[in-house]
Amino acid sequence: MNLKPLSNHIFIEPIEEEKTTKSGIVLPETVEKEKPIKGKVIAVGPGKLNEKGDRIPMSVKVNDIVLFKKYGPDEIEFEGKKYLVGSEDDILAIID
Repeated sequence: MNLKPLSNHIFIEPIEEEKTTKSGIVLPETVEKEKPIKGKVIAVGPGKLNEKGDRIPMSVKVNDIVLFKKYGPDEIEFEGKKYLVGSEDDILAIID
């Protein structure tokens, strides 16, 4: 993929998790799902500039698995695939 986000923007590939009820029933894809909150970082911008013009380094990198705000990143479609794009502020945690 040839994608270069600007500033502190991050492209995330959402990770859809299977929904299972407490009794162990796996819900099919046709059931209404909530937006994902977990994904894999596929592209990262260079970082924001501060007041002095210095670049603030990003705290996430490509291939990190992250948790993000449910309604923070925007959904976009690029080359037939759906991605989420947001700022570094939308990321809540990196999963090790």
